[in-house]
Amino acid sequence: MYHNASISGFLNDPLRPERVAEKAYQALEQLVVTLQLPPGSVTTEGVLIERLDLGRTPVREAIQRLAWEGLMEVRPRAGIAIAALNTTDWLKVIEARQYLEITLAKAAARLVTPETASRFHEAALNMQRSVVANDVLAYLAADKELDAAVASAADNSFASRVVAPLQTHSRRFWFRYQAERNLAYAAEQHVRIISAILNGDEKAAAKETDALMRMLKKQAEAAFRHTG
Repeated sequence: MYHNASISGFLNDPLRPERVAEKAYQALEQLVVTLQLPPGSVTTEGVLIERLDLGRTPVREAIQRLAWEGLMEVRPRAGIAIAALNTTDWLKVIEARQYLEITLAKAAARLVTPETASRFHEAALNMQRSVVANDVLAYLAADKELDAAVASAADNSFASRVVAPLQTHSRRFWFRYQAERNLAYAAEQHVRIISAILNGDEKAAAKETDALMRMLKKQAEAAFRHTG
């Protein structure tokens, strides 16, 4: 399930030139999140260009973006280091996400429109499908879809830009420590958030988002106890 073929969806469809950098970023981000680029390992720009089968410029831009997000470290003349995974950092990521996520969920519930609502319906459907198929990669994709839907509906680019890298870090930790566990339970909590937003219920959206963050915090604490 976790081999290189898993990024084929990002690489096989032709895109306009101005979107190639985003294509490179999405593919490279998935390699990092799903640990196909192992934490703590070192690679090179050339290896990544060959692996993604994309041009030097878009891959370099993707690397720079992931470096800014703290997922890679560019070491001149020494390669590109993939960020290590430390369970104590997972707790820090969740603490940083919590209030931003609540702020965005409340705004999304207040401002949701028929257009943005369709994105929430699609994310919920894809998440439910991933549970039925027990497909972790599909679940991660649906989770990312939901994050994008919330960001779009909330219409707060400042909060969205800050929280996006934290969401990526969180997915990476979750994939490492929780992916083989109760997928249905995780999906259920996300669907509750979607339902609250679609109902335009700010209070419920905040409550369910806080419950998700608390659930992730418990998982992070368990991972720390297990590895510590």
